[in-house]
Amino acid sequence: MMQRTVAYLARSSRPIASLQSSFSTSTKVQTWQNQDEEASKRPEPAQAGTLMDIGCRKIFTADHDMYRESVRKFCQEEVAPNSDRWERQGYVDRSCWEKAGEMGLLGCNTPEAHGGIGADILHSAIVWEEISYVNDSGCGFALHTDIVMPYISHYGTPEQIEKFLPAMTAGTKIGAIAMTEPAAGSDLQGMKTFAVKDGDDYILNGSKVFITNGWHADVTVVCAITNKAAKTPAHGISLFLVEHGMPGYRKGNRLEKMGLKGQDTCELFFEDVRLPASALLGKENHGFFYLMNELPQERLLIADIAVASAEWMFEETRNYVRDRKAFGKTIASLQVTQHKLAEMKTSICMARAFTDNCMAIHNTTGLDSESASMAKYWCTDLQNKVAYDCVQLHGGWGYMWEYGISKAYVNARVQPIYGGANEIMKELIARSIVSKK
Repeated sequence: MMQRTVAYLARSSRPIASLQSSFSTSTKVQTWQNQDEEASKRPEPAQAGTLMDIGCRKIFTADHDMYRESVRKFCQEEVAPNSDRWERQGYVDRSCWEKAGEMGLLGCNTPEAHGGIGADILHSAIVWEEISYVNDSGCGFALHTDIVMPYISHYGTPEQIEKFLPAMTAGTKIGAIAMTEPAAGSDLQGMKTFAVKDGDDYILNGSKVFITNGWHADVTVVCAITNKAAKTPAHGISLFLVEHGMPGYRKGNRLEKMGLKGQDTCELFFEDVRLPASALLGKENHGFFYLMNELPQERLLIADIAVASAEWMFEETRNYVRDRKAFGKTIASLQVTQHKLAEMKTSICMARAFTDNCMAIHNTTGLDSESASMAKYWCTDLQNKVAYDCVQLHGGWGYMWEYGISKAYVNARVQPIYGGANEIMKELIARSIVSKK
């Protein structure tokens, strides 16, 4: 039974290689066979003491629970105490990335044969949920592990895989992806960054903006036009692996954002960057199709983070109103407060049920674009509504930066924007509704 996969973290010293061996094919099969029996006994969050209780949710197993216990311990001991400092400096210490790698928090869903842990997407979900449960805005582990690494794993050459993925799993190399440009956000086909052939090499020119992990990144997946004469822009986009330190590649200053202040985000500039043929990721002019293949996981990830953040905000607010007194009694004793909490819990639990169903599908057959768009749009809108209501229940103190709910409020605002604006998500959903089959 997967060697009880996370016993290694309870001892805080089990090496990655030992963790990887826990995810062999035979133990995975045994886990799947037992999962139905375990699931029937697991409560859903609505039935638990809090929405963040370990041992809930039928998509998880006892092995996932032990992994979550260890990840929660890591987040409480290594992330939460440093989060305020990271917000002030604008980035997470590299030492934290390396500790996360040592503890098996990176590369969870990357195959062991490619240098990853070889677990499932649910283990990755545990990592990004637990970061949300300590209200941290800085750790870009989810983008690194579950957005960037899959591109290299799915489309990279054996040499690219060997060069980057083991180091990314160890946290000694940090990954980013550069799609967005100053004049091209959700409309990826409007990008201007381009690469032209020069012998066997490519010469890259252009710029990117709002790049998460960009300032720290050792390797960045960069989208660029390689065929301006293609019948559509989508048929002329390629992906490149651009490494820190390449001549002509420059990182701008870290951007000052409304929220997510601990997350390093910057502009990237490319001026006649000479890329060898070995920097091309996948096939030339196939980049847009690779992006479309990977976006459902990115949008599901954003949706789950949104729900996890809403769960944390709800519990933080529940604790606050139980203690806060007004008019001679606790705020929690007021009917208006009780009804608002009831509305929030109901909405969060419904979002959790849909998101967990999407994750279960994605963990087995892969999630379709329409469902991922539904999850991303609905859950991020809900996250912002919950943030608004929770700040209101905190009163004036909810407006103070020293209160976590204030940070959660501003951090929520970007969620309906990146990963494809929610207006675009509705367009994608609508296409399948009105199209003739």
